[in-house]
Amino acid sequence: MIITIIIAVIVAIIVIYGISSYNSFVKYRNWVKESWSQIDVQLKRRYDLIPNLVNTVKGYAEHERETLENVIQARNQLVQGSPQERIEADNQIQGALKSIFALKESYPDLKANQNFLKLQEELTSTENKVAYSRQLYNKTVAEYNIKRESFPSNLIAGIFGFKKEEQLTIPEEEREAPTVNF
Repeated sequence: MIITIIIAVIVAIIVIYGISSYNSFVKYRNWVKESWSQIDVQLKRRYDLIPNLVNTVKGYAEHERETLENVIQARNQLVQGSPQERIEADNQIQGALKSIFALKESYPDLKANQNFLKLQEELTSTENKVAYSRQLYNKTVAEYNIKRESFPSNLIAGIFGFKKEEQLTIPEEEREAPTVNF
């Protein structure tokens, strides 16, 4: 009788742990998806702002067409592919936008143009939000992966097929500190 009760308690504990662990994985997996959605929202915001910035700059910098075309090309790649491919397109856009912002030094009228200044401010705000969203995504993925790989929850993850999530990375060339010349 006592052995039956002990076995029943042990089985109940294992079942309760299994259910709790499974539900925790579902929660983390959804947090990973939600944090990617936050990045996606900011990338879409940037995607919508870029044509306005490009059109504003075009009026002042007609001969800088190559820079503007690079921005447009990178913008179009931003809405397709895997999260990592989209982040790579996002990195290309960041580089191209730096070139556009540098144009304002060559065109004093552009620097004073209210539309340009407002768009630049919006894009800067969006860049900050994208950076924060990336940090949140990587933090969420790290928490999920730690839980997925830790014993004994790794047993539940394996049984129910919870896969490892990849963190977002930056290209090697962006890891080096930029050179500042005065």
